[in-house]
Amino acid sequence: MSTLAEPIDARHDVEVISLVGIAHGTSHFFHLLLPSLFPWLMKDFDLSFTQVGFLTTVFFLVSGIGQALAGFVVDRVGARRVLMFGIGMLSVAGVLVGLATSYAGLVLGAAAAGFGNSIFHPADFTLLNRRVTAPRLGHAFSAHGLAGYLGWAAAPAFVTGLAGVWNWHVAAFGAAAVGAVVFALLQARWRIIDDQAAHAIIAAGSATTEGGRAESQFAFLGSAAVWLCFLFFFLTTSGFGILQTYAPAVLGSVYKMPLALATAALTAYLLGSAAGIVTGGFVAARFPDSDKVIALMLGLAALVALVLATATVPRWAVLACMATMGFGVGVAGPNRDLLVRKAATSQFGKRSYGRVYGFVYSGTDVGLAMAPILLGPVLDAGHFAVALYAVAAFQLGALIGALRVGVRTRTAAVAAAE
Repeated sequence: MSTLAEPIDARHDVEVISLVGIAHGTSHFFHLLLPSLFPWLMKDFDLSFTQVGFLTTVFFLVSGIGQALAGFVVDRVGARRVLMFGIGMLSVAGVLVGLATSYAGLVLGAAAAGFGNSIFHPADFTLLNRRVTAPRLGHAFSAHGLAGYLGWAAAPAFVTGLAGVWNWHVAAFGAAAVGAVVFALLQARWRIIDDQAAHAIIAAGSATTEGGRAESQFAFLGSAAVWLCFLFFFLTTSGFGILQTYAPAVLGSVYKMPLALATAALTAYLLGSAAGIVTGGFVAARFPDSDKVIALMLGLAALVALVLATATVPRWAVLACMATMGFGVGVAGPNRDLLVRKAATSQFGKRSYGRVYGFVYSGTDVGLAMAPILLGPVLDAGHFAVALYAVAAFQLGALIGALRVGVRTRTAAVAAAE
């Protein structure tokens, strides 16, 4: 009998996955709260693109720093409590934005939203690892990633719809209400996602190593595999950040496409990614070597990016190429999350899920914050194809990192077995 009381009922697993997925989708919903309101905020507060862009930078900077620290809190007090705090903070952020009467108020709202967003990856993945049975983890990570995409898709329609019918204040309060409803749902079903029993057992056994020596809370920072995972997340997200920010402009320039068609190409990438995430869950359940799956899929994505950069693809095929690239990145997603799990457990067991996931996922925020800034001057100079070469380079770098993590993880697992 499992000492961690892990659920064996498939319906229980499904409910855990669904509740954590809803929470993750809510965090992504709040990613786009302020960007969806930019047209109204720029008009009412007479803001420049630089000023509204700074709001996004504040969000991701606070989220990135907070995410690296939140994992320690998750490992100390448990994931469910931290998750509830994050959802509550997002709702508070919506209220702060709705009440804002100055640019400083918007900055405060962005910081609060980033603070709330910072806890989701360490809390979500700790809950999934503790409350979902191992054979279903691949599907759990797949559903988790897909829920994030659904949150991104829902936010612009919901927020701009309310702002168009009423005003941006009502839209922000509406977003706060979404957070409050999700908070109430998670509170009503708290027993399903409660990890206190597992947390207490793991915490009791984590104070010392097998030899009886005290173990530092920062021991994971001495692991090369953990740093490689951080680099992997930074590289993959940097490539995505370039496409998310500049794809319409880049494709419009390289292929002389109208804005509507170039924007549709970005949509094709996102739809391909969503389909890849769903497929990736089945692939992860079938093929245990996550690093090799990631390498194959990112290799495909990098190849497509390189071909697009040459400007030799017929314009009618650009959308298909973008969808293919997104599919490759999407399939890598659930396998990436399993790879991090293996890297964590191969050296630190289950006691450091929060710290490891929090630290490596902070690489995503760094990538989203840095890549557009680094590529902006290049595009200002008119070198639009360079952006696609950069996407390919980031994906190739991530590919190499994933393979290195896989080798180190298997080596550590063999050493532990011996």
